[in-house]
Amino acid sequence: MSTTTNATRTINWKPVLAVTLVLTVVAVLASPNGPLGGFWRPPTDSPVPTSAQLPLFILLNIAEGLAFGLGVSFLIFGYPMVQAISPASTSLTRAAHLSIAWLLINWWPHDSLHMHNGLNLGGLLGIEYGFHTTLMIAGVIVAYFFLTLLRQKQAESR
Repeated sequence: MSTTTNATRTINWKPVLAVTLVLTVVAVLASPNGPLGGFWRPPTDSPVPTSAQLPLFILLNIAEGLAFGLGVSFLIFGYPMVQAISPASTSLTRAAHLSIAWLLINWWPHDSLHMHNGLNLGGLLGIEYGFHTTLMIAGVIVAYFFLTLLRQKQAESR
């Protein structure tokens, strides 16, 4: 069955799955070493993985592509689910929704930019601050959102 029903929402999982799978394939193909990734190819002097390392890098790339697809699907379809469980303000609910999506989406462009950047330390600092700082902020927002859920449950049980 493609739908799940709870008290507040009916979710059709078919479009979620379709968006996730399409974007996973696009992300993998558009990765720096993929056939569509020419715009951010690694520098020519980048190390080449060994035959034992290559399958591990490929699996990591597929996992990052899948996380990217899931994150975009969550961005498109996830807000009603977050809103349905949220005792928080609209702004915190939206921030939690965007944060969860970012926690999933970021891995593919982050790793791809690392590969494209190579050993350029100036570029590396930009990548690290741009991604790591926003991930820390997203984590704080999700933790605060979770605490509001816990407080609501505690208040209901009294």
